[in-house]
Amino acid sequence: MRHLITLLSINTDNFNAIIERSIEHSKNRFLNPTLLKDKVIALLFEKASTRTRISFSVAIRELGGSDLELQSSSLQLSRGETIEDTTQVLARYLHGIMLRTYSHRNLELMADLNQIPIINGLSDRHHPCQALADFMTIRQTGRDLRKTKITFIGDPNNVFNSLALGSLHSGSSLALACPEGYNVRPGISELMRKKNQPIQVYRDPVDAVKNADVVYTDVWSSMGQEQNAEKRKADFKKYTISEQIMKHAPADAIVMHCLPAHRDEEISTGIMEKYSDIIFQQAENRLHAQKAALEWIYGGI
Repeated sequence: MRHLITLLSINTDNFNAIIERSIEHSKNRFLNPTLLKDKVIALLFEKASTRTRISFSVAIRELGGSDLELQSSSLQLSRGETIEDTTQVLARYLHGIMLRTYSHRNLELMADLNQIPIINGLSDRHHPCQALADFMTIRQTGRDLRKTKITFIGDPNNVFNSLALGSLHSGSSLALACPEGYNVRPGISELMRKKNQPIQVYRDPVDAVKNADVVYTDVWSSMGQEQNAEKRKADFKKYTISEQIMKHAPADAIVMHCLPAHRDEEISTGIMEKYSDIIFQQAENRLHAQKAALEWIYGGI
């Protein structure tokens, strides 16, 4: 049984196959219309969602399956039933569960039962489906992932962690620009060092973008961090991807954002508009990459 909990759930061959298959799906929305025939997959949400919710629902339907949307607040989870007991029950009704959760530990507990395929639709630590779409997007620009430098500007959050794990498969180099006090998770940092792909950390975003092929950002306050939003705004105020910062990047560098964007905070409106084709292609690619991931889980690739 296969689960997609982090990008370490797949090996490098799987990763490359999923990326290439994602590109095929982008060219044909109905490439594999019977893969999930007679299968029902739950989409279980603890957090608000736009792209994850809709892209998974459409992906499952276009692969021939049915989706069942569930809110944790409307289940017995909200009244104290454990995630393990809930998983045991759902496994008897369904063929898979995509969970968007505050706690990554919930995903680990569900997958450890090995009763039903579990997919991470976002947790506080990782966002593997987003990273698959991101590497797919970079490939579509014609870049060789092995020769691509990705510079992430902002908080080294769940998206950053998944980009780091994805870079272990892709061979891309990864840099980070962030203020003091916002550090890469020790486990991620140590793993990257062990794999001889250490993360370059900068405090000045201008220095960080000088040799970047991709300049990437995300919101400064993720869901669950709202109480610290004003402090984070102050801490990151020099880290907005702006026209001034992009003057120091190579002329052919692209800007990426996983959305939703807070315009004129982590990214200026002008830069958002200039690179909107890439950014919204990223969003579309969630659909295609998740189809390929579902094929990997259910035996299509």
